[in-house]
Amino acid sequence: MKEKLIELFEYNYHFNNKLIEFVSENFQLKPEKTVKLLNHLINAQQIWNARINNGSEFEVWQINDWNTISKINTDNYSKTLEIIHNQSLENSIEYKNSKGQKFINKIEDVLFHVINHSTYHRAQIATDIKNNGIEPINTDYIFYKRKIEE
Repeated sequence: MKEKLIELFEYNYHFNNKLIEFVSENFQLKPEKTVKLLNHLINAQQIWNARINNGSEFEVWQINDWNTISKINTDNYSKTLEIIHNQSLENSIEYKNSKGQKFINKIEDVLFHVINHSTYHRAQIATDIKNNGIEPINTDYIFYKRKIEE
């Protein structure tokens, strides 16, 4: 399970970075919805990492300085890998959601949620980019894993 989660977070990190680069290169004025969604998916990973590690959480919809978004993505990736390597994924965490409700979930379920949540919002970002007249990049998992036959 740990190896697969590491692979999934490599994919997540890779395409978050590609989206940040793509938006930076293709839009002088960044589309508001794309920026909001990209910040949200980056923030969500930070929030879940913080919940697992009992750290300080970002706001769910906070808008980060665009010049720091790539660093936040890198920090998120590093912290998630530390969690995967150093904690038992079967352990449960108790946390409060953004509405203050208490829940308990296994770390492995939380981490899988982060991947699923990110994929969902990258699809919304692709739709917004397309609605702004530019063909979005394909961030499907299989495109990350696909090898060219020689």
